[in-house]
Amino acid sequence: MQRFDRILGILLFLRSQRSVTAAKLARHFGVSIRTIYRDIETLSASGVPVYAERGHEGGFQLLEGYFLPPLMFSRDEAISLLLALTLMRRLHTYPFPTAIAQAERKILAALPDALRSVLNEAEKIIGFEELPHDIFHPEPQSIPEAASDQQGRDAENGIISIFLQAILEGCIVSIHYQSPYRERGHMFPVQPQGLFWDRNHWYLAGTQLEGGFMQRIWRADRVIKIIRQSIAASEKAEFDVSDLLGRRWLRPAMERWRERAPVKIRLTTAQAERLQQDWYYRHACFEPLTDNDMLMTFGECDPAIVLELLRWLGAGAELLEPYAWREMIKTELQTMLKAYETISD
Repeated sequence: MQRFDRILGILLFLRSQRSVTAAKLARHFGVSIRTIYRDIETLSASGVPVYAERGHEGGFQLLEGYFLPPLMFSRDEAISLLLALTLMRRLHTYPFPTAIAQAERKILAALPDALRSVLNEAEKIIGFEELPHDIFHPEPQSIPEAASDQQGRDAENGIISIFLQAILEGCIVSIHYQSPYRERGHMFPVQPQGLFWDRNHWYLAGTQLEGGFMQRIWRADRVIKIIRQSIAASEKAEFDVSDLLGRRWLRPAMERWRERAPVKIRLTTAQAERLQQDWYYRHACFEPLTDNDMLMTFGECDPAIVLELLRWLGAGAELLEPYAWREMIKTELQTMLKAYETISD
């Protein structure tokens, strides 16, 4: 690594951490501690406000409020950022759409003419496939219904932009949320904490500051309105969005639904193992009955969805509860059998 690159790397390292020791910097950049001290002196001489804290927990820090000057990217770094922006724009919705377009123009302007002419139409040479429609897990229409058109996408872009900005600025927002599973929506204050993208939807994570300060998740396309408040958020609670990934965010909701509308299916161990690979049914409750049989329990109010699942599972799966639905599957199977008997005749 050239000395200039290392010094810039040290500056970026200091910018991203509160305090760092010379020994840690030396290990990170693969040089001696003496070299790190010389690089720190060079930074200080160039006007960068670096200061050292003495003591066992001490280290080098940047003066609070210091911002890096405009950075120059290498060609490969600029191309990587441009591709990342292209991928972002392929999402159904995304935050700060105007800023993303402006950043793309700036990066393109910094590239050589020959490369710029090619990458100016990056979407024509690099493709990102959209998620296929999931017919196995139907869901009710989101509210408002306009979220499926460009006007609705623009509104959702604004919602996630305001939510993300509130996280960065440490302030509270008010959210008017309408779930398709409830007749009425209502507005409530939220301390934003994070957001994530899953199966073509943005999810907003935060603490609802009403009714017991609960950590909750809201789907962005179901937010009717969001208002940024001037009120500063309270001290940040411990939050890591990775704790919600792997669809772990879905588990508490499925547990509540399982209590309200339980469906029980006896199925083979092989069928259970197959369902446990599914993004949704993996969060159902699976209990062993015998060496070859499992009891699967999940929540569902629509018998049509359960009957479709039973047809997909085929022989070896038996609906136990709700008992009244057994007659429906029996009638359906008899109709199917009659069709096969007609063919054989």
